[in-house]
Amino acid sequence: RRTLRLRFTKHRDLQDDSLPLGGMPPKRRTVVASPAARKRPRVPIKSEAASTRRGQGDSKQKDGLKERFIKFLTENPGGVANSTLKTKFTAEEYKNLVPIINDMNKESRLAMSRVGGNELFYNLVSDELASKFAGLDVSARMVYQVIEKAGNMGVWTKEVRSQTNIQQQALNKIFKALESRRLIKPVKSVSSKKVYMLYNLTPAKELTGGPWYSELEFDHEFINEMRKFLMQCVRRLNGGQGVTLSEIKDKMDQANVSKVKLGLEDVQQLMQTLAYDHLIEQASSNALGEALFVAARRVTPMCEFKWWDALSPDFHFRDIRFEDGVVLSAHEPHHHTA
Repeated sequence: RRTLRLRFTKHRDLQDDSLPLGGMPPKRRTVVASPAARKRPRVPIKSEAASTRRGQGDSKQKDGLKERFIKFLTENPGGVANSTLKTKFTAEEYKNLVPIINDMNKESRLAMSRVGGNELFYNLVSDELASKFAGLDVSARMVYQVIEKAGNMGVWTKEVRSQTNIQQQALNKIFKALESRRLIKPVKSVSSKKVYMLYNLTPAKELTGGPWYSELEFDHEFINEMRKFLMQCVRRLNGGQGVTLSEIKDKMDQANVSKVKLGLEDVQQLMQTLAYDHLIEQASSNALGEALFVAARRVTPMCEFKWWDALSPDFHFRDIRFEDGVVLSAHEPHHHTA
């Protein structure tokens, strides 16, 4: 017992924290590799520097391809077809364009649409417009593209819904979101139908009625005042021997008679109403080929009989005397105008 005690104490003094509780050191295990593992070739470990250099090269190549893609879109503001990209870039470059297109689409820098069937077109979006598109989903961008195609004529809500297949409740939320970002605006037409168009566009005259409408109502008083002024120009300018549209417009601008800005086309419309009422007529043309307008003259002088005389059975057997002294006998061909 005394000897065992001494041995145990000796071993206990020599043990450290790594030894098991019994105080005896653990047995060593020898691991022998299998024949297959011995024959397996060692794979060299790539250095971090080489991987970094390769990653930088790929990044530079991607950035260069992206710059070429953006430059090509800038040179073609009307849009670039997907088939054109395949001819512009090589097969490998076109394959690498896919992630670039996806990234630009997520950043709202690229607008995609289908024109003429299944042909996909790409359009570059400006930085200012891209910032306004930030956070909008695909449905909102689709609605924006439909409104953009309508131009200054605008598009009706029903047409947007039929082209996008978006429910009315969700469509109303998209309209409000686009309006709050000043991307679109509602416009009420003269037909009392509300349409949507891009925020920076001026509505077409077909929607607002042009200068002849005031608060979506036909302005009869304004048009009558303009017609009277035009008749004065026809009778007084150039001694009543003929006046052109441009001369009448210049006189209107000098006199500042219109409450709205009228163009040459607007003046022509007013002159047409006077011509339809047989108040003016085109006499000839000047040296520049511009039409000269004069006050309308009577084609046939007035005659002495009344209109109800034409209803008499013996009307065609009477002699008709006109104011200029011309007399039509009963046997000469003439026609009553009653």
